[in-house]
Amino acid sequence: MTMRHLLMAAGVTTVAIALAWLMFVGLPNWYLRPAATTASAPAPAPSEPGRKIKARLFYVAEDGTRLTAVEREVPYAEPTVNQAREIITAQIAPVAEPLVSAIPPATGLRALYLTEQGEAFVDLSGDVASAHPGGSVNELLTIYTIVHALVINLPAVTAVQLLVDGKEVDTLAGHVDLRRPLPGNAAWLDEPAVAAVEPALHEAATLNQQRGPSDAIR
Repeated sequence: MTMRHLLMAAGVTTVAIALAWLMFVGLPNWYLRPAATTASAPAPAPSEPGRKIKARLFYVAEDGTRLTAVEREVPYAEPTVNQAREIITAQIAPVAEPLVSAIPPATGLRALYLTEQGEAFVDLSGDVASAHPGGSVNELLTIYTIVHALVINLPAVTAVQLLVDGKEVDTLAGHVDLRRPLPGNAAWLDEPAVAAVEPALHEAATLNQQRGPSDAIR
């Protein structure tokens, strides 16, 4: 056998060995290798999903001149400013009869801020003014619906100022001065509501006297 034949035979043998390894070792291992995955951070779970708290919300009393308190469940949230947002969202939501809301339909909550001194700034959409029926009593009921929803339910809140479309306004419908935060006022609550919330109003009034103004924080 010539040298050329020997080299050809050696080459064929090498190729055969390589093919055998590929078929019986390499390919099976490749197919059995676990597929690569892309790591991703798990979505943050909501804080205590489904938890509710009981809050007193305010609606027009039967005589049409004052507010009455109705206990409702609202979503729980932390910190206090987030809980305030949940309460106001529930308060301005449409209601079914026989309840009557003093908040004009389609009014939305744009933002809510709370100072370290307990003053809440509630920024409502322009519907609260443009769709308002007018009249001094209606205006007072609208304003104190928002004020009492926060002052009564959140001890950390002592006074509330309404903003409209992100801006301070002199009045809502021409009668009530809105250029400063307002504390709760039992004069605009019916007797059952006063009996239920008077301790909270007294505590808020005391804290409001002790605290001074500060910058609003989100």
